[in-house]
Amino acid sequence: MLVHSSQPMNSRMFPGKAQNFGISLAVFLRQIWQNRACQRFWRSLSGKVGLFLTLVLLLLALLAPLLHPYDPATDRDYLARLSAPSLSHWFGTDSLGRDVFTLVWYGIRTSLSVGFVSVLAGLTIGSLLGLIAGYFRGYLDAVIGWLTNILLAFPSILLAIAIVTVTGPTLQSVMAAVGVVQIPIFIRLTRGMVLSLREQEFVQAARALGASNGRIIFQHILPGSVAPLVVQATLSIGIATLEAAGLGFLGLGTQPPTPELGTMLADAFKGGYALTSPWTTIFPGLLITVIVLAFNLLGDGLRDGLDPRG
Repeated sequence: MLVHSSQPMNSRMFPGKAQNFGISLAVFLRQIWQNRACQRFWRSLSGKVGLFLTLVLLLLALLAPLLHPYDPATDRDYLARLSAPSLSHWFGTDSLGRDVFTLVWYGIRTSLSVGFVSVLAGLTIGSLLGLIAGYFRGYLDAVIGWLTNILLAFPSILLAIAIVTVTGPTLQSVMAAVGVVQIPIFIRLTRGMVLSLREQEFVQAARALGASNGRIIFQHILPGSVAPLVVQATLSIGIATLEAAGLGFLGLGTQPPTPELGTMLADAFKGGYALTSPWTTIFPGLLITVIVLAFNLLGDGLRDGLDPRG
């Protein structure tokens, strides 16, 4: 006689697996919560506010293609150009009848994309060059230091303008230009950390045991440099957002129809309606401020949390 069990097949095949996974997850989350760095972070008011604002901005950026009320590229109401904020257009409309709320929403997505990609590129290249310069010293350190000084000799916005002028005003060019500006910052930070760690006893012990240079760099020195790099990367996202907005304001940023906060400000001033229709500048400027503030506060909180002296 065939008896059917009411238990799911997975439960019969893997008894207790789901329960064990739940217990493991609970233990993992408890360990994170009890971590001293996390406790120091949660004691930081600026860190909690920054984390909240950052999560809200990321959520808005992810949901923009799904929940946007209008299409920023095609939806235009020419009869409602420069209309004040209303129920149908929460942030009003611009000179082309486009919904400012939708443009700002997509502008957040563009700004965060530029910030994350450019900082990730600058962090990767800069930290790698900093590791090489700080560990091997000598000729390599001199060449990388010379390159760093050249990049730092130019104001960041002027260097970004020069790069975009040569490569052309596209989203990829803006990411590359802002990323190049970030490289010398991470070179100097990483090099300084390596110089302070390369003569430590644990590094000397690894070298005496015959560890290769690559093993010493990536398994012993780099982990000790992660905390300041994470803090700097968080702060740099806010700086990258400002630089991208500056390029957009100068007409060298992302080109239409892709919405960008700096470009929206430029359009309002060039069109002569920045004062008569202030919502076209207030909301893009406010969102730029919020993005920069969010990552600065988050960086301050991470610095408090990752500081072992806290």
